[in-house]
Amino acid sequence: MAPKITIQTTKRVVPIIYCYTTPEIARHNGWVKIGYSEQDAETRVGQQTHTADVEYHIEWSKNATFDDGSGELFRDSDFHSYLVKCGVKRQKGTEWFQISASEAKSKLDEFRENRGIKKADSVIPYKLRNEQNEAVKRAKDYFEIHECGEFLYNAKPRFGKTLTVYDLAKRMDLSKVLIVTNRPAIANSWYEDYCKFLGTESGFSFVSEVDALKTQPHVLSRRQYTDELIKGNVGERCIEFVSLQDLKGSVYFGGHFNKLEEVAHMEWDMLVIDEAHEGVDTYKTDIAFDRIKRKHTLHLSGTPFKALANEKFPENAIYNWTYADEQKAKANWKSVDGEPNPYENLPQLNMYTYQMSEIIRDELSQGVEVNGETEEYAFDLNEFFATNERGFFVHNSSVDRFLDAMTMQTKFPFSTPELRDELKHTLWLLNRVDSAKALAKKLEKHPVFKDYKVVLAAGDGRLDESEEAQKSFDKVKDAIETYDKTITLSVGQLTTGVTIPEWTAVMMLSSIKSPGLYMQAAFRAQNPCLFSNGSEFFSKKDAYVFDFDPARTLIIFEAFANDLSSSTSGGKGDTGTREDHVRELLNFFPVIGEDEDGEMIALDAAKVLSIPRKIKSKEVVRRGFMSDFLFQNVSNVFRAPQAVIDMIQQMEPAKDPGPLAGVTSSTGKELDINEDGEVELPDEMVIGEAAELFGEKIFDNVDVHDTLADIIDTASEKSKTDADIEAQKQLEQLKKAFKEQVTKPIMDTATQKYGDDMSSHAAKKIENKINTVAESTFEYEFGSYKVEQNSIEADRQNEIAAATSEEEVVEINHIFDKRQKEASEAFKERMGKTIDAMVKDAGETVVRDIETEKKEKTKRTIEDSIKDHLRGFSRTIPSFLMAYGDDNTTLETFDLIIPDQVFIDVTSITLDQFRFLRDGGDYPNEETGATEHFDGHLFDPIVFNDSVKEFLGLKVKLADYFDVANEEDIFDYIPPQKTNQIFTPKPTVKDMVDRLEGENPGCFDDPDKTFVDLYMKSGMYITEIVKRLYQSERMKALYPDRKERLNHIFAEQVYGLAPTEIIYRICLAYIMGFSDEITIEKHNIKLCDALEYAKNGTLEDKLEELFPELQTRRDANAKTEKRC
Repeated sequence: MAPKITIQTTKRVVPIIYCYTTPEIARHNGWVKIGYSEQDAETRVGQQTHTADVEYHIEWSKNATFDDGSGELFRDSDFHSYLVKCGVKRQKGTEWFQISASEAKSKLDEFRENRGIKKADSVIPYKLRNEQNEAVKRAKDYFEIHECGEFLYNAKPRFGKTLTVYDLAKRMDLSKVLIVTNRPAIANSWYEDYCKFLGTESGFSFVSEVDALKTQPHVLSRRQYTDELIKGNVGERCIEFVSLQDLKGSVYFGGHFNKLEEVAHMEWDMLVIDEAHEGVDTYKTDIAFDRIKRKHTLHLSGTPFKALANEKFPENAIYNWTYADEQKAKANWKSVDGEPNPYENLPQLNMYTYQMSEIIRDELSQGVEVNGETEEYAFDLNEFFATNERGFFVHNSSVDRFLDAMTMQTKFPFSTPELRDELKHTLWLLNRVDSAKALAKKLEKHPVFKDYKVVLAAGDGRLDESEEAQKSFDKVKDAIETYDKTITLSVGQLTTGVTIPEWTAVMMLSSIKSPGLYMQAAFRAQNPCLFSNGSEFFSKKDAYVFDFDPARTLIIFEAFANDLSSSTSGGKGDTGTREDHVRELLNFFPVIGEDEDGEMIALDAAKVLSIPRKIKSKEVVRRGFMSDFLFQNVSNVFRAPQAVIDMIQQMEPAKDPGPLAGVTSSTGKELDINEDGEVELPDEMVIGEAAELFGEKIFDNVDVHDTLADIIDTASEKSKTDADIEAQKQLEQLKKAFKEQVTKPIMDTATQKYGDDMSSHAAKKIENKINTVAESTFEYEFGSYKVEQNSIEADRQNEIAAATSEEEVVEINHIFDKRQKEASEAFKERMGKTIDAMVKDAGETVVRDIETEKKEKTKRTIEDSIKDHLRGFSRTIPSFLMAYGDDNTTLETFDLIIPDQVFIDVTSITLDQFRFLRDGGDYPNEETGATEHFDGHLFDPIVFNDSVKEFLGLKVKLADYFDVANEEDIFDYIPPQKTNQIFTPKPTVKDMVDRLEGENPGCFDDPDKTFVDLYMKSGMYITEIVKRLYQSERMKALYPDRKERLNHIFAEQVYGLAPTEIIYRICLAYIMGFSDEITIEKHNIKLCDALEYAKNGTLEDKLEELFPELQTRRDANAKTEKRC
């Protein structure tokens, strides 16, 4: 039966406005409580009053829809605001109003008819949620003790960052707040929350020149605000909203337009950078932000993976509110005084991740051609949806199969009418515009998807980014209003900062690797939505993400669980903590994936973490455990006692012994290896070496200063008509001068000094590094200088425009010429110091990089040799697993299953030595006698344990050597050992048994024939003989019952001797492990080194001792022959 999935995106609700009184409570006389619910009034009011045991009376309840034929919904907050506009008194912070029930009902009827239109405006009293209040408190506390501090709100979408910022401004009594966003599309949300929660009565004016807000009431342009300020109509407190595009377009911040003068000249109490993870990594953006004078900076972001990983913010400068926090708060909400759950309408995300193996079976079987060689096909979504030069899919038939699978195979999301009704409006994310266009054409012709309106939200490059986004947004909203079902195809548009509540799922058809971009897109489906089918109302309950690259999906999921937490970001935190974070996120963001049988199952934390790791474990097993994936912390050896080095030296290397013999316990110190296992040269050594190597030759003969002075002095003579071109020429001239007058002589000197120790690749890398640092420094400094020049000129023009006489103009020019000269001199002085520092740093960079590379090369060589010895040890693991392993075998228990002597014989080290390498421990320092500690942990427990499971799974899968479908056997995964464990390849075994049969025709048809392998290595000869006997037609006739036939073969016909205990156990496991259903009651596989007996001529006696029944049978046969 085909696997099925169940999706439910909505739940039926009854949106009502209700009114009740509490006759028992005297202070409530003349007051009514008015609220909103999506349950019936009796249930909702009962929930509110139950804990307080209060008698209540429901006065009325009505549908929360406007009575103008539109059927649109409203919330209690809308009606509350209307009542306040009407002069009705409200108890602060509550939903209680001083009005009679009948009058309130009349007001509701009036509100429903006129849609709440009143001339007077009134803000809504608000109460911050606990987490919002905590965010405000944390930021306020941080700013009060950190001058010019920067704080991050790491809060998911729908946290309420806008209101939280406004409340912070009020609590800190700020006067001037500047908000800059990379996404002007969100201007409306800042404006709407201003009107709703602050308004003009807060004392703040809302100032903005963003196009989307220009015509809105209460929005003042800067000029209007200044005029109103002069007239005394407004106070000095203002919130100014600016888009990053406008900011960078201003002449004061690196652009060409004479605007936003006040932003440059004012000192702001707080700069708010909205969605701080976007668009702030370029030097032009850095210049723009650095020119804003402010006391505090507040960064807002929902997915600041990069900032956290780089530790840009200290832990006490971050407030975290993640998706898991939100859903936990939703689940744990306990109402106080009947407050509704503020998280109730936030849907839960669910992720379904699918294998594409069936859909891409042709590619998997054929492979792909790379440089003339056929390589294994590696699935990639971007490649899967790639198009050719004519705009058609490269894998056209596979894309067709993909769409058919989506609509026909019941485990996929569009496979039934019921599922399609749940997913009426979805967002599909692709990598390329051409792919989106090609997919749109296919969808429009598809038997199922043709019923959907396909919206292509992919720009053609003719509009700027914000205009494209707005155009796409409008197209999607229009389509949703017009059509019952829509699919939006996006190539990055509409994936951040937009709200389209009707979307219930996101289809990830792009190989996004960035967790931030991935989760921003996923959250597009999580917006609350209340809608109607004409007669009933429904609320979005769950939202879905469908992905088709499980390894990528789960890596991102794990990153989402851990990388937004400062304790586990950037790979920090132990395995247990990271798994706990994944487990917690799974409670509120379940992941459903395919098991080995294709069934869709909920993945637990272990599976989420292990599925991507399975790639590593398969590689380890494929390489016979001779893989570096198994090892970690190898650099710990450099801080280890000599005993550890000796232990590793004892291990037989996998290939070449290498230079390990010369390593001592002091090698780490000689190589300047730090606590993290990295080469870290002492600063004094680098500075001294650089000064000695380059000295006056470079440092005192640099002409870049002269070039810089020439550029600055001649800049004023250039025509202003081509200012940008001239500025770029000057910048390039400066970069070129640095390369010729600094980088080149430094590299020439370094080449003479280091010779072969500096490869051409290393030299190029260092040269690029020096030039890259210089270029970025010049770009920033020169860019800042040009902005300052242009700002001065803009101020000059503004002053001249306001001048009333020629004398004034002359004086203005005199003042601003002086300012330009001062700016040039300051820039020249600043750049002179910067160039000196860069020249010095360049010399030190050469020394540091080359000396570090020399030591790292030695370190790598030693580490490679250590790993080679460790691989020599790890090649024994499959043999141990074959002989002793079971389902409970892990790195932690590995030493408990193997006898000590067997371990020594096979690995050359003792179990105690293995434990020391695995666990670390204390040891006496040979020189001082002091007790010191070796960290150990040379084996990665996760990879080790996963690989053990993978191997043991293969052992079971390949156990049945009677199954002709098994083209492999387990010995394909067990490498030859340094001892006598060298396994004969299966084709050779078959060939030799064929020869045996050729020389002895019918030998496998005789139930009395006996076969012996006197020196078994794997048991493969015995199993091949058993197979021939078992498959003999005559043997089948004599023993029709397969169990009886096999028991006869093992008891009477096959014999084997294994020379060592481990080989004996391996052979026994292989020969006897073919079935869990058939019990072999007697076998003749024995532990005996036949070679020793053969050497001293006593083998036959030993065989009679081991197998007395053979002698009895031989005597019986002799008597029979004698009688005959």
